[in-house]
Amino acid sequence: MTDRKTGTKVHTRLAVDDPKSIYPLQAALGYDLAQSMFTHKKNLVVEGVTDLLYIEALNSAFAAESGATLDDGVALVPAGSASKVVYYSTILTSQNLRVAALLDSDAAGDRAAEQEALWQLLTSKRILRTGDHIPKVERAEIEDLLRVTLGLIARDECGWDSVSTIAAQPRRPIIEILTDEHTGVSKWKLARTFVRWLATNSISALTKEERVSWSSLVAAANKALT
Repeated sequence: MTDRKTGTKVHTRLAVDDPKSIYPLQAALGYDLAQSMFTHKKNLVVEGVTDLLYIEALNSAFAAESGATLDDGVALVPAGSASKVVYYSTILTSQNLRVAALLDSDAAGDRAAEQEALWQLLTSKRILRTGDHIPKVERAEIEDLLRVTLGLIARDECGWDSVSTIAAQPRRPIIEILTDEHTGVSKWKLARTFVRWLATNSISALTKEERVSWSSLVAAANKALT
């Protein structure tokens, strides 16, 4: 309502000139999202949406072929960044839910893992690190779980050809290599491309090491949430 002479205007479409008109919708969606966080007894908090995309895609693909998967009822909760993992973990544990956190083994993940509040909430047994399941890579991120396959996808689907460098430098994180050699590299684009690729390929298209790393990660997550 701009003034009482004009009266209240009711919009029947979302795309309106005044951004303030969608505040009630944002509040309602935020409330629904908050409530949906408390419907699962087991929760794996991950750093971001790309982590969720990789894990959900792999979990579905392995489930289709009776492979290693997360236990039924495990919810994936993206925190938005490593530093926010402790906040989401606090909210979930306050509701008497089982919680584990998956952090990359990079600098941001190290800082998050060293937070005293997170240790008090989860203990070391429920703070998982990607590097523990990708032993050959230093500062491993979730993408390094699939570094050979993602190297090929980056080349064939995104035009970022770093396959030779990835093979020659097995200890460097794949995202570090891609961003050093190409402009416009996007973790989001790579994750979405992988999801589409996996939907048309079976898990047998992954390397043996990638399948072993995934199975190791899933086993650790399930154990942490038992």
